Amino acid sequence: MTYDVHIIGGGLAGSEAAWQLGRRGFRVRLSEMRGGGDMTPAHQGDGLAELVCSNSFRSDDDRMNAVGLLHHEMRRLDSLVMRAGETARVPAGSAMAVDREVFSGEVEKALAALPNVEIVRERIDALPDAGLTIVATGPLTAAALAHSIGRATGAESLAFFDAIAPIVHRDTIDMDICWMAARWDKGGKDYINCPMDKEQYLAFHQGLLDGEKGEFREWEANTPYFDGCMPIEVMAERGVDTLRYGPMKPVGLDNPHSATPEFPNGRWPYAVVQLRQDNKLGTLWNMVGFQTKLKHAEQVRLFRTIPGLQNAEFARLGGLHRNTFLNSPVLLDRQLRLKGAGHIRFAGQITGCEGYVESSAVGLLVGMMAASELAGRDWIAPPRTSAMGALLAHITGDAEAEHYQPMNVNFGLFPPLHEVAKKSRKEAYTERAKADFGDWLSTCTSACAPAAA
Repeated sequence: MTYDVHIIGGGLAGSEAAWQLGRRGFRVRLSEMRGGGDMTPAHQGDGLAELVCSNSFRSDDDRMNAVGLLHHEMRRLDSLVMRAGETARVPAGSAMAVDREVFSGEVEKALAALPNVEIVRERIDALPDAGLTIVATGPLTAAALAHSIGRATGAESLAFFDAIAPIVHRDTIDMDICWMAARWDKGGKDYINCPMDKEQYLAFHQGLLDGEKGEFREWEANTPYFDGCMPIEVMAERGVDTLRYGPMKPVGLDNPHSATPEFPNGRWPYAVVQLRQDNKLGTLWNMVGFQTKLKHAEQVRLFRTIPGLQNAEFARLGGLHRNTFLNSPVLLDRQLRLKGAGHIRFAGQITGCEGYVESSAVGLLVGMMAASELAGRDWIAPPRTSAMGALLAHITGDAEAEHYQPMNVNFGLFPPLHEVAKKSRKEAYTERAKADFGDWLSTCTSACAPAAA
């Protein structure tokens, strides 16, 4: 063999695992089918670590938010995703959002610069019988490999739908109607806000219910949605006010175009559609929370009824694809190895974690686990009080296997702090996590510690 580890899948998790292994001097073959003549239903190109849904890594607040804490821990472990994310960063208030093309380019450039990482454009149709392997094919695993995984696990993979939000060209948004602001003015004027009055909102809501949707294929018919990426028309079906308490909530967004002597700063609209910058140039903006399975022509017609988007031109319309993932608490051990085939590890969304950052974090951990094994050292898992440790523990056994579903990192996965007052609990979780994570870094072996620059 000309490599120490074979990584199948060049998405966020696979790229992060390759970086962690390559930076530690191990030889990696990174196989990515896109660019070799194959494509998935959701990807647009063949770049490594392509972001197919939102361009947001969500909150970057490491003091009060679990995903922000995960960012913090990944940075301490020299995460490639966090490195590339900083280079590709675009304004998004207190969140971390990136220019998709810049981000993917930075990831690919960094991996290509490592002489011991070989990027190969090829489709892998079966799990290898031997050799250390990391499967990071994500929620869009090709059919042949998915079948091979099914044979190896002895169980069918679970599945859910994931929907993609539309992207609008900035110069087609009417700023005489819309305005720039973040909710409660927190983080700067980083979002474009499209206001609706009650009549407009009710008409839009009815349009979502009546709009023509994409047809389900036979193999998709019984696939449940994941609540964290619910199509907007499915949310609308749950009640007339569901969207106003979700992605279209108006609170904290005073409309300056409605200013009167009585309300000099404007008044809250009945509902608001927000758009977030999608690239560094600020020419593309995505519709926050507007994942959809409406047919493309219906999307154009209905979304142009939104005030300010009446002349909108779309760089990308929404879409829908089925995601697959393993029942990891049953099938994988605490090091994400396939039970009965310990040479194979799984990483990323295929394990049942949800979200870009979570997927990357699991890829980072799997890369470190493989490095530890190759170095002949015992793996020391991060503490369960940390974001990475809590997420890993959930995936590898702490979750209820019978009802296992994709999960974002959240404080509900952490060992509880019931003795701390509720208003102070989030900060207490992050303070404890940072202290325990720091102790782990200072005591674990060199295979666990961040790679040298």
